Parts: sequence; structure tokens; C-alpha cells
Amino acid sequence: MTYPTSQEILLTDARLSAPPAPRLIKYHDLPGLEREKKQFQEFVAVDMAHTTMLVEEGIISAAAGRAILQQLLAIRHMKPSDFPTDVRKGSFLLQVESYLFAAIGEDVGGQMHTGRSRIDQGATVRRLYKRNRLLNVMDRINDLQDAIAEQARHHARTIMPGYTHMQHAQPWVFGHYLLSFSSRLHDSFQRLTEVWARVNRNPLGAVGLAGTSWPLNRARTTELLGFDGLVENSKLGREAYYAAEAIGALAFVMADLNDLATDLHVWSSTEFGLVESDDSYCGTSSIFPQKKNPAGLETIKKAAGSATTWLATALATFRAEGTGDQAVRDLPLIDEALTTTEGMLDLFTGVIETLIVHEERMAASLNNSWCTASNLADVIVRERSLSFRQVHHIVARVVRNALAKGIRPSALTSALLDEAALETAGIELKLGDQVVRDALDPRRFVETRVTDGSVAPLQVTRLLAHAHSEREADRRWMAGTRAKLAHAHEELDAAVGGIVALERTA
Repeated sequence: MTYPTSQEILLTDARLSAPPAPRLIKYHDLPGLEREKKQFQEFVAVDMAHTTMLVEEGIISAAAGRAILQQLLAIRHMKPSDFPTDVRKGSFLLQVESYLFAAIGEDVGGQMHTGRSRIDQGATVRRLYKRNRLLNVMDRINDLQDAIAEQARHHARTIMPGYTHMQHAQPWVFGHYLLSFSSRLHDSFQRLTEVWARVNRNPLGAVGLAGTSWPLNRARTTELLGFDGLVENSKLGREAYYAAEAIGALAFVMADLNDLATDLHVWSSTEFGLVESDDSYCGTSSIFPQKKNPAGLETIKKAAGSATTWLATALATFRAEGTGDQAVRDLPLIDEALTTTEGMLDLFTGVIETLIVHEERMAASLNNSWCTASNLADVIVRERSLSFRQVHHIVARVVRNALAKGIRPSALTSALLDEAALETAGIELKLGDQVVRDALDPRRFVETRVTDGSVAPLQVTRLLAHAHSEREADRRWMAGTRAKLAHAHEELDAAVGGIVALERTA
């Protein structure tokens, strides 16, 4: 079949009396086109689904639809870099139209745009692109959780100081600490599934604002593109607040990474010496020969700094628009947020997988620590039926007295404790030296925790199992979601193939 050719009229020619100024092309048209080219496959998918639906609903002829779909299949098999573009022609939608016009004529190729606007078409492309990128981020969260779980299993009995205000608070277990981030990352994963539910809605068919007189089957394009449902109100077809919500969820992920990286960075200092990044994730100094700088952790912390502004910037971008002028609703900032979050999750996975943990140094840090003082207070409360506040004063005073006399926790006696009790409460406790020593023993502290979620060995084992079940649930969600998208892709291919095959049977 041959198609008539004619001089192509640019979209702007019919209405505007002058072509785009070079400055507008440089600062508006070209950046926008380059951004859209990253969504190459999503553009093709939307065009194929819309064209398929138009044919199935009898809005355009099977012959026209077949001609369009044959060209779209050819485009889909191209590399984005091989697809011809001319910035003067406008957005990527218009680049595809130009390709079709050159191949099959404007009278046929132009029918693809029946019943849609660049607004709902572009909004649909962006939602497809963002959902695919979100899934990649969620895969990286699961990878990092696997690395954390492996280290947590290995260090389920590794005791260390626990810190508040950068001071020893209570004995801790390194595996327990790591599992706290497993929980946080699971929460972040769940937050992204909630975002996904709002991203994965189909705006195609909302058209520019008020819908269309063409009898579009929006449920069909929803099925072919793997959406979970419709953007019901046509007014909301162009809305991108879902992108701001996604950015907020990504910022939470970066906050998780920042907190973990900051702790490990501090603990890897010479003064702490509790952990150490593998050489493969470190740099060195051009002047200080002894330096081993934790470059991986520093990179993650630096990236997390900018993440604190992502949501505010997104909302500020929408701030002055109202609801009628929404040209910037594509929110390019989300591309940066997705790329940064995915990259830093991947980097951190490598850092955690190779992390060196100095178990002996961790244990030794507890030797002269008073971080079991709260346990001594609990023992006194149980043994002597005093209020915790009374006992708090007694233990605080005995710590003060011992520090002044240079007495270590392991050398504290019942007599010294009674001296502090007399000073603060006017009583003697007479606990006995063995009771005092047991109360101040770090390992004994860990072993005697009884509450759910504590650092006790059985509880850490339970937390490991709980973290495993959370990761399994997250992976099932991923598998189910990807399976649904794969099925939609197969449905689209089958529908397109059916229309294209009509030419061979006609």
C-alpha cells in the first residue's frame, strides 16, 4: 500500500506567526524533548494501546489502525538514539507523529491522535515511566534488606554500647541495631506501595480537561497498559501530585540511608573503631598517607542532604499554578529523586555486604561503661520495693561517687551503693556484692531482657524471623506486580498482533 505525501505543517505553524525563538528552543523545547526521550518505550506503549482501542471500538478503521501499528512496532524495536528527532517539531508526541506522517501520510497517521490530547497522553506516559522506576527502587530496597539481614544474623550476639546523645545508654546488640533499619526500610517499601496505588491509575481518555465526544473505552487502555484503575475525574487527568507524594516517599528512604550511614561513619572513626568500611568502598588522601576515608558512606550522606528539599521543592513548583495552568506538572525533579535513591540503595548494599565489624572492640567498649546503671536501678526497685524515681537518685549518686574515686563498674560494692543511698534517700539497701556485680554486667543485661523486640537472644532471633517474613511479603508484592505488568504487555502485543494480522487474512 502506498500513502500520499505532502508538505508537513508544524503544529505551531497554524496558529503562531513566528517559529520558536532560538532561546526558547534552547531552554524549553530541547530540555523537554531530551527528558521525554528517556520515556521512549512508554510513549510507544501508550500510542499502541490507544490505537488498538480506537480500532476495537470502530473509531478508526482497521486498515488505518494496522498501518499505524506497523509503524509503531518498527519504532518500538529502535534504540531511542536511532529514532529521528527535530526539536523544531516539538514534543516527542509530535516527533512520533512526524515519523508516521513521513511513512504513511498525515491523513492516516494523524488518526492516531483521535480522542486524546497531549495532556492526557503525556500524563499517561509519565505515570508508566514513574511506576517502572519506582519498581526498580523497590528492588534495590529488598537487596539492601538482604545484605542487612545477613550481617544481622552474623552479629545476633555481638554486644556493643548503645548510644543516646552520643553517650553510652545501655548495652546493645549490633544485629539488633541493624534489624531496626530492616524495619524502617520495610516501612519505606510499604510507603512506596501506597504511592504506587496512586501512580498506577490511567489518565488516558481524560483528554484536555472535560473528556471527549468520542466513545473511548478507557477500561480497555487501562487493561492494555497494566493500570490498576482510572483517574476517574477528567479534570484530574493532568494532575501530578502523585509525583510529589512519590518524592516524599523517596525522601523517607534517603532519610533511612542517611541515619544508617551517619552511625557507621561515626563508629568507623579512630576514636570509636567499632566498624570499618572495606577498602573497596574507601578512598585515601593526597597528603595524609595513613588515611582511609569511608568514601561510600560519605557519598550516601551527601546525596541524602539534597533529599531533604525534594518534597518542599515539588510542592513549591505547584504552588503558584492553581488548577488551571499546569504546564509544569511533569515535575522533572522526580527523575533526579528516583535516580539518586536507586543509586544510593545500590551503593549501600555493597557497603553493608563488605562491612568489617570489630566485635572485640565493641565488647571492650563496655568494660568500663556505666551503661548498665538502669539495670541496677531496676534490680533495686524489685528487691527493695522503692519507687523508680527514688532509686534513680541513688544510682545516679553512686555513679557520680565512683567516677570521682576512679572506681570501675566491675569494682562497685554493695557498701558503696549503700553510701549513695544514705546520701540521697537516708536508707541502706544491703543488696550484697554479687547482686550488684550481676546487675552491672553487660552480657547479663542482654540476657535478662524479656520484652518483645528487646536485645535478648531469643528476641533477636524472633526479630530476624520477623524481618525475613517482611522481606518475603515485599518480594511477593514485587513478583505479583511485575507478573501483572508482564500480562498486560502480552495482552497489548496480542491485541496489536491481531490487528496487524488482518492484512494477511484480508
